[in-house]
Amino acid sequence: MIESLVEQIEARFAELSREITDPQVIADRRRYADAGREYRRLEPAAQLAEQWRRATDDAAGAQELLDEGADDPEVREMLATARERIEQLEEEVRLAMVERDPNDDKNVIVEIQGGAGGEEAGIWAGDLYRMLTKYAEARGFQTEPLELGEGKYTFAIKGTGAYSVFKYEGGTHRVQRVPVTESQGRIHTSTATVAVLPEAEEVDVQVDPGDLQVDVYRSSGPGGQSVNTTDSAVRITHRPTGLVVSMQDEKSQLQNREKALRVLRARLYERALAEQQAELAADRRAQVGTGDRAEKIRTYNYPERRVTDHRVKVTLHDLDGVLAGGLHELTAALEADEKRRRLAAQAQRA
Repeated sequence: MIESLVEQIEARFAELSREITDPQVIADRRRYADAGREYRRLEPAAQLAEQWRRATDDAAGAQELLDEGADDPEVREMLATARERIEQLEEEVRLAMVERDPNDDKNVIVEIQGGAGGEEAGIWAGDLYRMLTKYAEARGFQTEPLELGEGKYTFAIKGTGAYSVFKYEGGTHRVQRVPVTESQGRIHTSTATVAVLPEAEEVDVQVDPGDLQVDVYRSSGPGGQSVNTTDSAVRITHRPTGLVVSMQDEKSQLQNREKALRVLRARLYERALAEQQAELAADRRAQVGTGDRAEKIRTYNYPERRVTDHRVKVTLHDLDGVLAGGLHELTAALEADEKRRRLAAQAQRA
């Protein structure tokens, strides 16, 4: 079974290695992008397959020496170590070949918005923005603000594998704490919603300019005299779907238009995925929900200094560390849970 899987990995990886250097493939943008993504996805499994080959060779060599009468304790230890490593690698190879989300390697656009809780919900949205940007920096990703303020934060996270890390943050985040606006010292429960959208490339989503209604208007936000006295803000309406994206953070109308188009393209891409894969609940509405207090993926409790992720039932008693970007343990638990579920689903289909 594992031998056959290793052979499949080796054959496919060799084929992809040839494809990404083939001039005909390079000339086809979509085909080259697809081949590059699959090559990167398969590379860890190919490395594990190579290690499995070496371990099986080591085991075979040690067994051969023992069969020839070399009753050497070191050889026996070598055989035991090689067999233990083979068993470990077999499990790692199977997990590495679990079907991945095809968007895992993409950049992401994150939208955070205050939910239930009034002014405190907007403050909490800002706290989540800082938490996620710090986590992105800790993971080596780049962040790019798109539109910030007034309880709503839209930003991009760039780097290979960004979606594979941040997709677990999509949903309603609930906080329990005494708001700065509370004079009686009572604990309030507020929420903010997070949507994590894989950023679509032009080869993923073709937007017909004829389908767009573009309106320009004077910015109402901070930014200085030049922003507030010129028609630099842009609102783009996608007529076929009714999706509307507004941007006003930049002084340049062109820059605001480019940012709005990126967000629109990401929303359209996710909408198409949701239609194709409704069973995965990939659409933004399912991710975000209504923002009601009862809808939650994670709770941040200030009095007890704890964070609980309700999807994997993991609780960390390190609230300050998590809010400072220490999400690694939660991401690892969610990633392991997703792999187990996907492996079980694959076994059912087999």
